Amino acid sequence: MKLCIFSGTFNPIHIAHLKMAEYVLNNFGFDKILFIPAYKPPHKNYNPDMSVHRYNMVKLAIKDNPHFEISDIEFKREGKSYTYDTILELYKKYNPEGKINLIIGTDAFKQIETWYEAEKLKKLVDFIVFVRENDKVDLSELKLKGYNFRFAKMEFIDISSTALRDRIKNNKPLADFVVKEVEDYIKENGLYRN
Repeated sequence: MKLCIFSGTFNPIHIAHLKMAEYVLNNFGFDKILFIPAYKPPHKNYNPDMSVHRYNMVKLAIKDNPHFEISDIEFKREGKSYTYDTILELYKKYNPEGKINLIIGTDAFKQIETWYEAEKLKKLVDFIVFVRENDKVDLSELKLKGYNFRFAKMEFIDISSTALRDRIKNNKPLADFVVKEVEDYIKENGLYRN
């Protein structure tokens, strides 16, 4: 099985996340896209209740695509959600064909050398990099340092989770930004209100 993972805070998961995963599935020949909501993101504020909500929203958002799957691997581990540790576990669990691939945006990829065990991680995964609009990207130095990556040539969709949280605070509609089940879940649980 050819496996690609999409990890992140997904706070909340939105249409652009889903389109990115669909693009990778349709253009790079993977059998499965594994969504991994971070339990305790190393570089962000952490709220255990919100972690569970983020997980539930991802599960709702991907339920209709048989090639999408959610993993609670980082929830079971409970410590900080380091990608390197997760990848090691995934190789044992899935025994994938070839290297596991990792979906990443240019903003995160430019910081990849600051990640935990980055030198070891780059030997274990290949990256699929999504470019933000107007982002002048020169990743040749990372290529020289042994980071294997390909660019996803999908048109940029300008949605950010930060902007969505602001919309919710200001009672603006979410219909064009998240799937209905996620919108309903946010309302039912009163998320991002304060």
